Amino acid sequence: MTSRTDPESVPPSQLIETGGANGERQPGVVGNERLTALAGAALLVLLLVELASAVSLRAGITLHLVLGLLLTGPLLVKLGATGYRFLRYYAGAPAYRRKGPPRPPLRVLAPPLVVTTLAVVGSGIGLMVTGPQQAGVLLPLHNLSVLVWLALIAVHVCAYFRRTIRLIGDEWAERAREKPHLARWLRLGVNLGAVFGGAVAATLLFPDVASWVAWSRAGETLPAPLIVGLVVAIPVLLASRPWRWR
Repeated sequence: MTSRTDPESVPPSQLIETGGANGERQPGVVGNERLTALAGAALLVLLLVELASAVSLRAGITLHLVLGLLLTGPLLVKLGATGYRFLRYYAGAPAYRRKGPPRPPLRVLAPPLVVTTLAVVGSGIGLMVTGPQQAGVLLPLHNLSVLVWLALIAVHVCAYFRRTIRLIGDEWAERAREKPHLARWLRLGVNLGAVFGGAVAATLLFPDVASWVAWSRAGETLPAPLIVGLVVAIPVLLASRPWRWR
C-alpha cells in the first residue's frame, strides 16, 4: 500500500525547498541575483580604479578613458539583469513577486542613479569620440553628472556591499550536487564577455586618446567634480547610513 504524506507533518523548510514556491529558492530568481552581483563586483573594481585615475588626469587620462569603456560591458549586464527583475516583478511573475521588491529607499534611489550613471558613461564615451576640441556641452554634462552620481553610487554600494559579497560567496561555495556547474559558468561567461566587449570598444577608440592626452598636459588638471562629489557623498552617507538598511 502506498503511503501518503500529510502536508502538515512536513517541516516548512522542506516545503519551501521541494515546492519551489518561495522566490529565494527559484533558480531563475537566484540566478538573476547572482548575475547582478557578479556584474556589480566587476563594476565596483573598475570604478574604484577609474576614480583613482581621475585624481590626476595628467598622469592617468589614458587609463581613465580606457576603463570608462571597459566598464560599459558589466554596466549593461547589471542594468539588463535588474531591468529584467523589474519587468518580471511588475508583470506579476509569482517567483519574483514572492521575492519582493528592493527596500523602499533603494527603490527611490534607483531612477536617479540609473539616469546619472548613463549620463556619466554616455557623456564620457561621447567625449572620447568628439575629442576636446568639439566637446561642446558634453564636458560640463560629464562633470555635473559625476558630481551628483558620486553621492548616489556611494549609498548604493554601501547598501548592497555585504549582500553582493554573500551572493558571490554562495555562487562558488555551493556544492556541485546542489547547483549545476553550467549555470554558474554561464553567468561568469556573460560577465567576462561583457568586459571583453568593452575591451574591443576601447581598442577601436584608442587612437582618439591622443587628443585628450595633449589636452590634459596643457590644461587644468584639478579634478574639481571628483573632489566636490566626494565631499558631498560623505555627509549623504552619514545621514542615510545605508549599511544599516534591512
